[in-house]
Amino acid sequence: MSTRIRSLPVIPTQPNVERCCASLQVSTLAADEAEVLARRFAALGDPVRLRLLSILATSGDGAVCACDLVEPVGKSQSTVSHHLKILREAGLVTSERRGTNIWYAAVPAALEVLRGALSPVE
Repeated sequence: MSTRIRSLPVIPTQPNVERCCASLQVSTLAADEAEVLARRFAALGDPVRLRLLSILATSGDGAVCACDLVEPVGKSQSTVSHHLKILREAGLVTSERRGTNIWYAAVPAALEVLRGALSPVE
């Protein structure tokens, strides 16, 4: 079950993601910080979305065509597109239309924010 990655460039523009939140073990979250984290963690609450994000985050070329994500997760194109939309709205992935296809890439900074929120205090 391999993902076919086409030879187009990495999506060059990544959204600016600011570290919104300190580690949960450092201070109490403000309401707006909790909202951002909750939306992102909720997006990861589905196994298909977790797999999609994993595929995108480990892609050597940085971007994967949505059409190439159907087979690895075993879902229809419309289901994959729905899950990608949720990940995009949560700020975990970015997308770019190239002709008739939409290419997706993980947003590393957004993943770091989640990781940082769960990191133990050193």
